[in-house]
Amino acid sequence: MPRSTNSVASRARRKKIMKQAKGYFGRRKNVWTVAKNAVEKAMLYAYRDRKTKKRNFRSLWIIRINAAARLHGLSYSQFMGKVKANNIDLNRKVLADLAMNNPEAFKAVVDKVK
Repeated sequence: MPRSTNSVASRARRKKIMKQAKGYFGRRKNVWTVAKNAVEKAMLYAYRDRKTKKRNFRSLWIIRINAAARLHGLSYSQFMGKVKANNIDLNRKVLADLAMNNPEAFKAVVDKVK
C-alpha cells in the first residue's frame, strides 16, 4: 500500500504559521522555513518577556514609591517596613499609583505609618 500523507493537516499547519508571520520583514513573511524559524523565535521572546514585564513593572513601582517617600523624609525600605508593621494592605502597584496620581492620599498613608 502506498504511503499516504495528510496534506490537509500539513497545509493547515503551514497556513497557521504563515498567518502568524504576517507583517514580518522580507522573506520572514512568505518563505516557509524562514517564517517558521522567525515565528518560533518570536514565541520564545513573547514567553520570556511576559515574565520580564512583571519584573520591570515591579521595579518601576519601587522607584516611584521611593521617590514619593523621600519627599516625606523616609527611604523606600523604611516606608515599606512601617507599612507592613502597621498592617496596611496596599500593594506596591496601588502605592505607586497613589504616589503618582494622588499625592495627598499618599501623604495620608505616610502620616499614618510615621
